[in-house]
Amino acid sequence: MEQQSPSSIDTPSAPLLLDGVAIAASIKSEVGVEVQELAAQGIKPGLAVILVGEDPASQIYVRSKVKTCGELGIYSEMATPPASITTEELLAMVASLNAREEIDGILIQLPLPKHVDTRRVLDSVLPEKDVDGFHPVNAGRLQAGQPGLAPCTPAGIMQILKRSNLPVAGKNAVVLGRSDIVGKPAAVMLINASATVTVCHSKTKDLASFTRSADILVAAIGRPGFVTRDMVKPGAVLIDVGISRVTEPAEVEDFFGDDPARLESFAKRGSVVVGDIHPAAFKVSGAYTPVPGGVGALTIAMLMQNTVTAAKLRRGLPAKQA
Repeated sequence: MEQQSPSSIDTPSAPLLLDGVAIAASIKSEVGVEVQELAAQGIKPGLAVILVGEDPASQIYVRSKVKTCGELGIYSEMATPPASITTEELLAMVASLNAREEIDGILIQLPLPKHVDTRRVLDSVLPEKDVDGFHPVNAGRLQAGQPGLAPCTPAGIMQILKRSNLPVAGKNAVVLGRSDIVGKPAAVMLINASATVTVCHSKTKDLASFTRSADILVAAIGRPGFVTRDMVKPGAVLIDVGISRVTEPAEVEDFFGDDPARLESFAKRGSVVVGDIHPAAFKVSGAYTPVPGGVGALTIAMLMQNTVTAAKLRRGLPAKQA
C-alpha cells in the first residue's frame, strides 16, 4: 500500500476567528454610500436617541451611536430626561418624535428606570421608526419574512455568518436563550435562512445533548463561560453574544490561564470581559466570535443600517433587508 505523505493526511485546521470589528467596518462603509445616495435625492436619515438617567455604561454606548451617525452623515439628536421621568412623560416624548418627519428612527436606550413601564414605552414607537426592531409589528413581519426592521444584534449575527461564507441552510443551529431582543429573533432569522433550529433555555433538560449536536451554536444567556469545551461539537461555528466582566482571580485563571495578554490586562485593570462560551471551547470549533471584538461590534453598525432602511421604507424606496 502506498504510504501517505504527511501533507496528505487530514489534520485539524485552526479555528477561524470571526472578526466582528472588520465586518462592522464594511457594513458602515456600505451604509455611508447609501447615505450619500440619499443625500443626492435631498434625503438625510435622522435618528433620535432617548437616554434616561445617568448610567455611565449607557452614556458611553449612546455617545458611540451618536458619533457613528456623524461619521456616516446621519442626522442624530439625543434627549436626556432625568431618571425621575414618568411613563406618561416618556410616552409624550416618543409621540413628539413619532410626529416629526425628519426623524426616521427612534431608539430608547435600555434599561429604563424600574418605575417606568418599559414595554408600553417601546410599543409606543411607530413600527416604521422602530430601529431596534422591538415592536410586535416588526417581530411579526420578521416571522412572516416580510420587509421590516429587525433587531440589531441578531441581524449582526446573520451578517457575520453571511460575510464569512459560513453555510446556514440545512445546518443544525442551537440558540441558547429565548429573550425577545436576541434569542427569539435569532432563531427566526436562522429558520428563515433554512437552518434546523432548536431553542434552549433555563428549563431545558440535558442541555449538553442539544449543544453537542449544533453545527451553529448561538449563546445568549449572560452567564460567563457557561458553555464548556465538552458541550461543543468539534468543528462547530460558535457565536458568542454574551459579555460579562469578571473580577475574581480564580475565574480569570480558569478562563484565561493560557492567555498571557488577557492575564496582563486583568493585572492592570482588575477585571476582564468574557462571553457565554468558555475560551477553551473555541479551540475545538471551526469558527468563533471573540469577546470582545465579535458580535458586539455589529450592533451599532446594524443600527446605522436600520436607520437608513427606515428612511428608505418610509419614502417607498427599495431597501436592504435582514
